[in-house]
Amino acid sequence: MAGWTGVVTPMGLLLPESLLRNDLVAVLAAFVAINTIVYVTLAVAKILPKVYVRDLVDTRNRRSETRSIDPDAPI
Repeated sequence: MAGWTGVVTPMGLLLPESLLRNDLVAVLAAFVAINTIVYVTLAVAKILPKVYVRDLVDTRNRRSETRSIDPDAPI
C-alpha cells in the first residue's frame, strides 16, 4: 500500500448536514412519510375483500313462505 495516507473519507454521505437540517427538507420528509402511509393503506384496502353492510345487518324482511314451484323447497 504505497499510496495510502491514512485519511479516512466518509463513504455514503451525499449531502452536507447543514442542508439536511433545513426546515424545507423536514417538510418534504413529512410529506413523503404521509404519502407512504396513505399508499400502503390504499394497497392493503385493495387486497382485502369487500365488506357489504347489508350482510352484517340482520334484516327480517324475508318471506315466511316459499314462492318456488317445488313446495318442499327451503325458504
